[in-house]
Amino acid sequence: MKVFVIAMQKEAQPLLDKLANPAERTVCGKRIFTGELYNRPTGVVICGVGKVNAACGAQYAIDCLGADEIINLGVAGGLNASVKTGEIYCVSQAVQYDFDLTQLNGTRIGTLDECNENYLPLKRGGYPERKLATGDRFNDSKDDYRLLTEELQADIRDMEGAAIAQVCMHAKVPFRSFKIISDIAGSGSTTEQYLKNLSLCFETLTRELQNITELIYG
Repeated sequence: MKVFVIAMQKEAQPLLDKLANPAERTVCGKRIFTGELYNRPTGVVICGVGKVNAACGAQYAIDCLGADEIINLGVAGGLNASVKTGEIYCVSQAVQYDFDLTQLNGTRIGTLDECNENYLPLKRGGYPERKLATGDRFNDSKDDYRLLTEELQADIRDMEGAAIAQVCMHAKVPFRSFKIISDIAGSGSTTEQYLKNLSLCFETLTRELQNITELIYG
C-alpha cells in the first residue's frame, strides 16, 4: 500500500476529502486513515510537526499499514529564486541541517553517523526537482539561512522530510516527497508569508493531487 505521511491535518485535508470509503483509527496519538484515492488503496498518517513526529509517523506507516512506499506532502519554505510561492516541487535529496557530528566524526553537517554523505536520496520524477533541508525549527535566523544556502546549498526547508527519509533508508522502503512553497526567505517575515499563502498552497495540492496519484501508482 502507498501511504502518505503528512504533518498537519490541514495539509492532509485536500487528500482526505478525496479518500473514498475512509476508515480511521488512532495509534499512539496519531490519526491513521485508509481508503481509496482515485480507486487505489491508500493510507494516510497525520504525524504531527517535527522530526520525531515524522519518524514515528513513517514507522507507523510501515508497521501498521505495511507501506511499500511512503509519500510526504506538505508546505515548505523556499530558500532561493529557483522556487516560487504556490508552486510544487519534487524533493531529490534531503538533509537534516540541525544534525551535527562534525567535531566527533569530521563529517559535513547533516551526515548521519551511519552514513558517508549528508544528503539522502529520494525517489524522483514528475515535477521540478529541488534539494530539501530539514530541521526542528521555524525561524528567520540569518545564521540558519547562511548554513542552508551557502554550505548545504539547499533550495527548500521543512521540519519533517529528511527524518522520514532516514526511516525509509533503514526500512528499505521507497520514499517520495512533494513540497509546495508557502514562504521564501529574504522576502519578509516567513510567518506572515506562511499564513498569507496557505490557501494558495492548498489550492495547488488539490489541483495536483490526481496527477501525484497517477505518478506514484504508475
